[in-house]
Amino acid sequence: MGSSYTDKVIISVGGSLIVQNGGINTEFLKKLNTFVREQLAKNKNRQFFLVTGGGTIARQYRDAGEEVIGRKITRDDKDWLGIHATKMNAHLVRTIFRDIAHPFVLKHYEIIRKVEEPVVVASGWKPGWSTDYCAVMVCEDYGIKEMINLSNISQVFDKDPKQFPDAKPLKNISWEDFRKLVGDEWIPGMNSPFDPVAARKAHELGVKVIVLDGNDFENIEKYFRGEQFVGTVIE
Repeated sequence: MGSSYTDKVIISVGGSLIVQNGGINTEFLKKLNTFVREQLAKNKNRQFFLVTGGGTIARQYRDAGEEVIGRKITRDDKDWLGIHATKMNAHLVRTIFRDIAHPFVLKHYEIIRKVEEPVVVASGWKPGWSTDYCAVMVCEDYGIKEMINLSNISQVFDKDPKQFPDAKPLKNISWEDFRKLVGDEWIPGMNSPFDPVAARKAHELGVKVIVLDGNDFENIEKYFRGEQFVGTVIE
């Protein structure tokens, strides 16, 4: 655990963990709830920033729009559908932590310095910004050099494992090499271990990102305890 993590923990929570196959994944949310509360009990000064993704809801809305009109919807509309999906997910997560959470879902990233509650929930903000990017903006505002990216993959691979059976998992990768893997363009709804535009910003700021499987809280605990864990460190 880096010393930057003593107080403020930034977690980009992939939408695929919150919503799976059109249904809300309450098992994951229960585990997240327990985990965050246990961490706060161990360290009273700790503050969690949970930035929620959109997941399959955004894609379902996009597909429905395209099916009705018989053509692709605009990129702007795709982004806005995604943003509203992140807001729904964020509001659900904030409801779970209502007793200890900041009363509003953060969506304007200039005002986050004023927030003091133990749990702060944030959503997407505007077209062109993924929630990974929003999480990096929280890092910038607080001068934090480390963040966690929870998704439904356990590690970053050297190429797409769905297309290449010989793809190898990576324990560590530099931002230069990671950005060669994912490119520089954000496409709404894209499935990348970490969004390319967020990767560029994190690289500029010198923020380290730890990619972990959000379904394996035992492994996430290991990371928090400074033990050997399964994941990918991008720095």
